[in-house]
Amino acid sequence: MRHTWRWFGPKDRVSIDDMLQAGVQGVVTALHHVPTGTVWSPQEIARRQAELSVMTDGAPSGLKWEVVESLPVSEAIKTQTGDWRGHVQNWITSMRHLKAAGIEVICYNFMPVLDWTRTDLAWRRPNGARCMRFDLIDFAAFDLHILQRKGAAEDFPEELRDEAGRRFAAMDETRRKELAGNVVFGLPGAAEHFTLEDVRALLDSYAPVTDAVLRRNFHDFLEQVVPVAQEIGVRLCCHPDDPPFPLLGLPRVMSTEADYAERMAAVDLPANGITLCSGSLGARPENNLPGMMERLGDRVHFLHLRNVRRDTDTAPCSFFEDEHLAGQTDMIALIAAVLREEARRRDAGRSDAVIPMRPDHGQDILDDIGRGGQPGYPAIGRLKGLAELRGVELALSHGARL
Repeated sequence: MRHTWRWFGPKDRVSIDDMLQAGVQGVVTALHHVPTGTVWSPQEIARRQAELSVMTDGAPSGLKWEVVESLPVSEAIKTQTGDWRGHVQNWITSMRHLKAAGIEVICYNFMPVLDWTRTDLAWRRPNGARCMRFDLIDFAAFDLHILQRKGAAEDFPEELRDEAGRRFAAMDETRRKELAGNVVFGLPGAAEHFTLEDVRALLDSYAPVTDAVLRRNFHDFLEQVVPVAQEIGVRLCCHPDDPPFPLLGLPRVMSTEADYAERMAAVDLPANGITLCSGSLGARPENNLPGMMERLGDRVHFLHLRNVRRDTDTAPCSFFEDEHLAGQTDMIALIAAVLREEARRRDAGRSDAVIPMRPDHGQDILDDIGRGGQPGYPAIGRLKGLAELRGVELALSHGARL
């Protein structure tokens, strides 16, 4: 695996120096300041490449921008409203500019409205570490009593509605504001940080977008962008829904193995690929991550390795971001499946035999606590995760039998 690290640009509290000392080999980043739907210019791409090429003291870092995460897909494209065709063309133009700059792997997602959802961004663990958590009762309290979404009551069973009502009544105003801010946090580092009014307006725009409509719109998008990616030598990799079940009355179309198989078949070209995120997919109990890697590995262009622990074996459910080797996904089996796929690719002579991986998320530990970094992206917590994942990879590569 190629060990990469997500970086949010010069304002990131985790520096280039930190990345180098963690032992990463490449950088995953994006132009978070560029408004969604507009073109990523060659100048802006080159500026980001230059920013990550030097250490704090000006010495060369030796690091390169190897994976884009994310080139955002606008809500207009997902709903096929407004200037959505122009947005698709801008997305293709940005893809061409990235390829011209030497960047060949582009991660994106097709999640409506919110790119990920948590109710706690710094949930305290018994050992004092902090992590992100999705609490279904808290989320229902937000949906029913803070957002007051039309039709929300129909999406929760009576027992859960009652419990959410009690939970909301017990919250003080500070916690209610914190919960609302956590849920609508949006994409970390992005220009868009949504207000409740923004969320309500976006939800209204999705009123005619059923599950079938969103799937059709996704296929339309793939039919336009994938052939270009195939032609110019770019690998596209769709990130799964996070969490992988419907929220806010919105459809989800990338939550299961069947969803991925359907999207890959829609435009059956190697460039149409997968970001296998073991944390997002692991929040749904029927998703067998080692099995998915075995069956879909030919199209896996990017790996997010993290672990979650579910409160129940149902979906939807509450869960928290566990340590990389401590959650309910068998990370050793998953890495073994990755190494087998890489061996198959080497035997086939593929140029992409080594799959880029990043240690996704991480718990805030030690000096991470109080550092004020991006939620889920601490320096030391991710370093710990990377060290653990690297250790498993090396052990398996040397034929160790555990």
